[in-house]
Parts: sequence; structure tokens; C-alpha cells
Amino acid sequence: MRHLAALLVIALAVPVVAADHQIDIQDFNYDPAAKTISVGDTITWTNIDMVDHSVTHDSGDFDSGLLSHGESWSYTFNEAGEFDYYCTVHPAMTAVVIVESDAPINNTSWGELKRQLR
Repeated sequence: MRHLAALLVIALAVPVVAADHQIDIQDFNYDPAAKTISVGDTITWTNIDMVDHSVTHDSGDFDSGLLSHGESWSYTFNEAGEFDYYCTVHPAMTAVVIVESDAPINNTSWGELKRQLR
């Protein structure tokens, strides 16, 4: 039982590592058009089309500026929420990033953990 408690404490102490994600801009679309990530994750958009595009948040929180063919732009999402974005050159091109917060870690004391595991 002590080993289980020790493993539980170690598991709770392991930090969550931010992830990197990729969205391609091709055929006048964002691929994928909806992406779910965690707080702290970074998305890199790469323009594969032969025309310029942008990645522009509806409320102006982020804006890549114009991306030419082969150019990339990255943004790190540091808060939870839904972030709708579009291309300023082609406003019909729209997509969304859904940023989820990680479940809060239970701040149970070591003594309480031992009592629960008995």
C-alpha cells in the first residue's frame, strides 16, 4: 500500500508538458478547421497555398499578418476559451481553436492521502 501511495504522489508531481500542434492552410481552408488543445500549447500555421493568407482572431488577440506560400507563424494559447479566427484576405475562411484548461490538481496533504489509502 505504501508503494501505491508513493506512486500516486509522484504521478501528481509530474508536470504537464505543453504540446506543439500544426494547422495547414491549403485550398482556401484551415486544416483542421477546429482544433482542441490545452492551455500552454502552441499552434503553428503553415501556408501551403500559392496565395497569401492570415490567421486573425475575431477580437484581435492575435494576428499573423499576411503569410506567403511556405511561410509559418506560431501562437501559444495561455488561457482557456474558444478562439474563432479568419483570413483577412478571404473572410469566408474561418476556423476555431478550443483551448481547455487541465483539471486542477487536488492539493490533498500527504497525511490525508495516507488516510484515504488505508
